[in-house]
Amino acid sequence: MITSVLVANRGEIARRVFRTARDLGLGTVAVFSDPDADAPHATEADTAVRLPGAAPAETYLRADLLVRAAVDAGADAVHPGYGFLSENAAFARAVAEAGLTWVGPPAEAIEAMGSKVESKRIMAEAGVPVLAELAEVTEADLPVLVKASAGGGGRGMRIVRTLDELPGAIEAARSEAGSAFGDPTVFCEPYVERGRHIEVQVLADAHGTVWAVGERECSIQRRHQKVVEEAPSPLVSAEMRAGLFDAAVTAARAIGYTGAGTVEFLADEAGRFFFLEMNTRLQVEHPVTECVTGLDLVRWQLAIAEGAALPAEPPPTRGHAIEVRLYAEDPAADWRPQSGVLHDIAVPGVTARFGVAGESGLRLDSGVEPGSVAGVHYDPMLAKVIAWAPDRASAARALAGALARARLHGVVTNRDLLVNVLRHPAFLAGETDTAFFERHGLAALSTPLVDKDTAELCALAAALADAEANRAAAKVLGRLPGGWRNVVSQPQVKRFTSALGEHEVRYRVERGVLDGPAALVSASPELVVLDVGGIRRRFTVARHAGVSYVDTNSGSVALTRVGRFTDPADQVAAGSLLAPMPGTVVRVAVAQGDEVSAGQPLLWLEAMKMEHRIDAPTDGVVTELGVGAGDQVDVGRVLAVVSEEEA
Repeated sequence: MITSVLVANRGEIARRVFRTARDLGLGTVAVFSDPDADAPHATEADTAVRLPGAAPAETYLRADLLVRAAVDAGADAVHPGYGFLSENAAFARAVAEAGLTWVGPPAEAIEAMGSKVESKRIMAEAGVPVLAELAEVTEADLPVLVKASAGGGGRGMRIVRTLDELPGAIEAARSEAGSAFGDPTVFCEPYVERGRHIEVQVLADAHGTVWAVGERECSIQRRHQKVVEEAPSPLVSAEMRAGLFDAAVTAARAIGYTGAGTVEFLADEAGRFFFLEMNTRLQVEHPVTECVTGLDLVRWQLAIAEGAALPAEPPPTRGHAIEVRLYAEDPAADWRPQSGVLHDIAVPGVTARFGVAGESGLRLDSGVEPGSVAGVHYDPMLAKVIAWAPDRASAARALAGALARARLHGVVTNRDLLVNVLRHPAFLAGETDTAFFERHGLAALSTPLVDKDTAELCALAAALADAEANRAAAKVLGRLPGGWRNVVSQPQVKRFTSALGEHEVRYRVERGVLDGPAALVSASPELVVLDVGGIRRRFTVARHAGVSYVDTNSGSVALTRVGRFTDPADQVAAGSLLAPMPGTVVRVAVAQGDEVSAGQPLLWLEAMKMEHRIDAPTDGVVTELGVGAGDQVDVGRVLAVVSEEEA
């Protein structure tokens, strides 16, 4: 019997496993890197063991350190979570050799599915349909997808549409795969333009029972990584579902699988499906399956690891569940990851955390809390928000409404994009595929929820709340209104910037009456109520590090106060390319003095386990190049200067 479990992972998945472990009366052991010393997963476990360092290769990818941590902390089982070493057969063997229980499939099963190349061969022999691997790519094969053999999560993947692009795509994919998984092996397969990503959750015990628990639709993706997932799929027929379940069970039996796993398929517009890979671990999107089945998949992982047998049949599914991944990233800026302090994260209406309660509700699985830091060393996912309801439309509406009203202060997130997707007519019609963002326009889907007029009211509310905060903090004459004069001659003027542009606020308050675009009902440092055309509107305001975060029932705006004078230290030369995030320069493609064209790649930064390309903003000459391969850079550092050529 397991008495204490170490989770060889971090963030929300560590907290998710701890939740079930505590419910079962098990002890919990966390591991943490130096940046994660104060992370929620490290502070809430019964015991936590430090992994010195910051980079994954020094910490969460060190099998020897993880096994030693489990032994030293008195754990008798290891749960790998997902990512990192969760699909590493050598780690599974090391855990078993140390006399610990491995909460996962046999090392041989992990090994069989660890290489996408080898796994396709095994599946083809078992009769599961597969996409052919391309030994040599020709013009007739285009477009193709370059994929990392050893990993997933969208890393080490590149779409290639011309033969000229192929060498560079292979080089970039190899570099990213080597960094993320320690294995640079890549391969090519046909790319299905409007494919649908469908996966089947399986559970298998050591007594011969294999369940196909249900399918998930995971087609809406960015950079080949899932963003929105749901169960069941809205477009899978009963006949197709039976075929998917049969193929998934066949795949699990072919490798002697036990525990929880996922068999992933790509379906085309004709309804045919092909094996992509098998993830020999728990998936990020497992909550949607839990919500529609009532199962606790982690509880079953632990039970199967102890030798328990599954019932003959899985439970039926009920209702519909939709999950979105909330990332610290800016979709409008090519999905650029963001870092910094998360001052607040609060989603209204949450009925469950890391679990399921009742026939419907809202679930939050989060790796962060207010005050947490979104760092640069790991994946930028902050939380998963899941809604489950009797039907798909109700789940989508509830999830969109909760996200729109959520308080997310401190870093830019993809929240507005997620709400726009959930409310899009094509999504509501079930028309989802892997080209969703391309077909419907990323720019349109990234449009802020708050329109320009509402943003102007938010700026007014921020100005009024700021004035009230100044009054509350005043040592003398605190009862006087802000900007008071014996004879009113000029309005108060405050300027802000936001994602919607610049906002200049001009107003006067005389005897409690606001002379401006709205009537003032009440104002405090945290809440401003305005009457706009006879309609009262509430604006909650929070201030952190010089930014006012204004939340409304339809969305939020982050407003940065513009000072009257520019600090000379903030000025940079025209044409300067600044580091958008902290990271490591992995490649430089130009030299000082080179002529470049607009959009030409200059260098690549690696941050949050992904490569980010820095392009020339205009035609010109590289007049400065202050970095080289291997350099560590902070956000805002000048990487290069491109000066426009004079006509």
